[in-house]
Amino acid sequence: MATGQLFSRTTQALFYNYKQLPIQRMLDFDFLCGRELPSVAGIINPGAEGFQKLFFGQEEIAIPVHSTVEAACAAHPTADVFINFASFRSAAASSMAALKQPTIRVVAIIAEGVVIGPATVGGIQAGAFKIGDTAGTIDNIVACKLYRPGSVGFVSKSGGMSNELYNTIARVTDGIYEGIAIGGDVFPGSTLSDHVLRFNNIPQVKMIVVLGELGGRDEYSLVEALKQGKVNKPVVAWVSGTCARLFKSEVQFGHAGAKSGGEMESAQAKNQALKDAGAVVPTSYEAFETSIKETFEKLVEEGKISSVKEFMPPQIPEDLNIAIKSGKVRAPTHIISTISDDRGEEPCYAGVPMSSIVEQGYGVGDVISLLWFKRSLPRYCTHFIEICIMLCADHGPCVSGAHNTIVTARAGKDLVSSLVSGLLTIGPRFGGAIDDAARYFKDAYDRGLTPYEFVESMKKKGIRVPGIGHRIKRGDNRDKRVELLQQFAHTHFPSVKYMEYAVQVETYTLSKANNLVLNVDGAIGSLFLDLLAGSGMFTKQEIDEIVGIGYLNGLFVLARSIGLIGHTFDQKRLKQPLYRHPWEDVLYTKSLTI
Repeated sequence: MATGQLFSRTTQALFYNYKQLPIQRMLDFDFLCGRELPSVAGIINPGAEGFQKLFFGQEEIAIPVHSTVEAACAAHPTADVFINFASFRSAAASSMAALKQPTIRVVAIIAEGVVIGPATVGGIQAGAFKIGDTAGTIDNIVACKLYRPGSVGFVSKSGGMSNELYNTIARVTDGIYEGIAIGGDVFPGSTLSDHVLRFNNIPQVKMIVVLGELGGRDEYSLVEALKQGKVNKPVVAWVSGTCARLFKSEVQFGHAGAKSGGEMESAQAKNQALKDAGAVVPTSYEAFETSIKETFEKLVEEGKISSVKEFMPPQIPEDLNIAIKSGKVRAPTHIISTISDDRGEEPCYAGVPMSSIVEQGYGVGDVISLLWFKRSLPRYCTHFIEICIMLCADHGPCVSGAHNTIVTARAGKDLVSSLVSGLLTIGPRFGGAIDDAARYFKDAYDRGLTPYEFVESMKKKGIRVPGIGHRIKRGDNRDKRVELLQQFAHTHFPSVKYMEYAVQVETYTLSKANNLVLNVDGAIGSLFLDLLAGSGMFTKQEIDEIVGIGYLNGLFVLARSIGLIGHTFDQKRLKQPLYRHPWEDVLYTKSLTI
């Protein structure tokens, strides 16, 4: 980009405080200009995360939503514009947070209820990028030729009047190259002269139009710049508010800064100063358009401006609620999917075609890595997943899940009903402790707790340590499955720090009771942490999310489904009758007094 240029056709922004209409208008402008990349990279909505669906032309896209400014900037390091639609209560804090980020170059504050400043309606670079609701509707943008660049740099204090001037400039010139509304606050974020000097350094800008207003002394910095010869392009300027002299008392106009504090701050004094400094200043606002036209035509005659090639911009599809009456409809989708796609010639798992999965000899572990983790994990990782599935597929007919499935199958129920009845028993007491084991082991290890501190703190909370303890296995009769998992990890994993911590915890718990051994839940939970951390393919946030969502329990659910289906088929193949629990296995007693 040229020196002084703020935006380009590849500029992307972060949008603070989700507002559907201005974001959609930005994306519609992108489509109108033929941008390939949406100008909104991410949305910051405090307290919320995920994705927000919006349209990019006819296509619906998912824009990431982040809960903090810091997280959004980290996720989108190339997005250098911060558009702040915060309320007045959070405008200052959110803006300061953005200013502290090294990736942010431009902050536009369009906050509600900010009356002192700085606040603005935004800005636009024709054919490249626009902020929020700048320039209004698509019809107005087309009428003002803002879908392609012109030769005029425009800066205004008033956001509302900037829309009017876009139209005026388009009627008598080839249109604007860039337009900025700095806002009419007492303390604006930038000044008129800041942008005039920028425009002076942009080769595509051949003339500059300025619209000031009474109040304050901002215009005088432009006067000084003109006198010092810092601006070598024609400047057509007008300061509105000349009617203030018709009132007997001081008048406060619409903006906080639009209040004359003396003769120097009057519109007449500013207009005269600008004219004396060399700017083209008309005799009235009505003559402003003529002055712009004459200045432009003179530059054309001098050969300093070449004609702009006109073209018809694409038609923006109408939204559903508007298009129903006209019969033109674009309907939003109802589901977001990031793991698979079946729209092409063949289904894809995380972008990998089905044929490639078969041809490259992918196994079940590889498919899980694609569909669950959305990436191809190293072979030792996928092999570990497959071992977990094999070891957890079944644990005999007596455990609660298998028992429920057997009873349901013998009642004549179908496969799905029998399977679900067994799966519904999975929880904190049966097979569902893997995630909790991983969560507690990770928290304790990361905080540097000794096994003693960890176990005793859990005891004080009245929480049993997940992953520790077994109804049958003892310190002198370890679970063979745990030993197999540990042997594999020692051989293939680059690091087993979480597993080693779990073993240290087991050593301490065995000193209390011989059945407080590391069980298969604890082994899988701790080793999966080592897999995620040691592979180098996951961030800390992603690891926490995987554990929090329930990925590890999902592994047990997937594995045990194999066994539960087997028990269902076994009972049906054996044609077992309806199960009735023997009465001699029930303690019949009168109500007990506690």
